[in-house]
Amino acid sequence: MQVGDRQIVVAADAEALARLAAQRLIARIALHHDRPAICLTGGSGPQRMFELLATEFEDRIPWAQVHWFISDERVVSFDDPLSNMGTAKRALLDGRAPAANIHAIPASNGADPDEVARRYERELQEFYRAATLDPARPLFDLVLGGVGPDGHTASLFPGWPQLLIADRWTAGVDHAHVEPFVPRVTLTFPALASCSEMLFLLHGAGKRGIAERVFAGEDLPAGRARSNGETVWLITEDALPETIRDR
Repeated sequence: MQVGDRQIVVAADAEALARLAAQRLIARIALHHDRPAICLTGGSGPQRMFELLATEFEDRIPWAQVHWFISDERVVSFDDPLSNMGTAKRALLDGRAPAANIHAIPASNGADPDEVARRYERELQEFYRAATLDPARPLFDLVLGGVGPDGHTASLFPGWPQLLIADRWTAGVDHAHVEPFVPRVTLTFPALASCSEMLFLLHGAGKRGIAERVFAGEDLPAGRARSNGETVWLITEDALPETIRDR
């Protein structure tokens, strides 16, 4: 179904959501045979999808061609359980993706978030081969997204100044709005928007309340996030707001 400029895809449960997400990711890779770029997300939302991509769907990914990025990172070492890319590497990328194709945010314990953000922005620009984003030429084929309990996405938190950044691809975040309360580095709205598809993953009854707030038009970061291409919300039945269900 279509709600404004968002496409809503409803999955029966978390397992169906993970399978649909994996299939959409694989389909985006197939559309870009040169060097597909996938921007992963942290949190619990993509974990089952990672498992499927690493097992059942492993042979459907041209690992040598695909480049992997991350939408945000906690400023901790990669072996820390809090590390988003560290988790993705252990669950999916290690032993499959070439090391040169894994574009982790260069975070480490005690690092300055702003400096880490600047370093990652340079890496993104080197990959993109330009310092300015062109709406007609996406940086990513697919950006995965989630929604936190306060409506944040990536590490873009409600009311934070990073929401207003229009001239940077990345930003440092001195402290988080929710646990874990550690510094972060995040992609900004312009960088997240530079994709062929932005795919939000929501599952579980606990997400229904925040989904209702987003779709009611409350000014939340997850509600602001849009792709220059397609914006798709993949939602399980138990997370689907009643206001959407009735359409």
